[in-house]
Amino acid sequence: MSSTGAPTVGAALRILSFMAAQQGPVAAATLARALDLPRSSVYRLLGELAGQGFVLHFPEARRYGLGIAAFELSSGYVRQEPVTRLGRPVLAGLVDRVGESAHLAVLVGREVVYLVEERAPRRPALVTDVGVRLPSHLTASGRALLAELPREQVRALFPDAATLDGRGTTTLRDLRTELVRTRQRGFAVEDGEITAGFASVAVAVTDRAGWPVASLAVTFESTAVDAGRWEALVVAVRGCAGELRRRLVGG
Repeated sequence: MSSTGAPTVGAALRILSFMAAQQGPVAAATLARALDLPRSSVYRLLGELAGQGFVLHFPEARRYGLGIAAFELSSGYVRQEPVTRLGRPVLAGLVDRVGESAHLAVLVGREVVYLVEERAPRRPALVTDVGVRLPSHLTASGRALLAELPREQVRALFPDAATLDGRGTTTLRDLRTELVRTRQRGFAVEDGEITAGFASVAVAVTDRAGWPVASLAVTFESTAVDAGRWEALVVAVRGCAGELRRRLVGG
């Protein structure tokens, strides 16, 4: 790649990233101003991106939006299951480090879906097997993810008490309070609300925009773990969540 090509590619990627974060099509002038690029360069890059299908031009509105090629890229990302592929070795390392079972989950509607489970030696089977769905507000994994969402999104997911499971967190006020605590301390906790005698700590993994893409959690017998051990588990989970984020988004 030539010395002039690299900045051009970088500018094109910045344009696509900015457009992906917007609610709808944007004007070229908006792109130039927001990204501090010459307007002539923005128009040229938009033309090239449109020619490859990554950008659509809406002439009546004088705006540009993402094209079908951008959607195909996102579909390819989903098909390749990067969160599962990159998360599995991180989870295995976490289990080796702490000697407790761990799992990786994502948020789907009001539920968490478990993508990976690594069981520690001589530890009992858990309900968090691969493919299992559980109410997000009752699990540490779900609470970690919900705490990273905008409050408006949480309200949309849980508009009234009828959307809660009836166990543990039974009112919307309780849920809000728990999510505030989770945000403040940087990790989520669940103790006995899924399985009696077992507790979990979880940390969310966010993308560049701060959106939660997955959560890492460790589950253990609560009566066998003292306060110091709880803290050590949180530190380990935080470290692995940070590692997975670096693997997913770099930096």
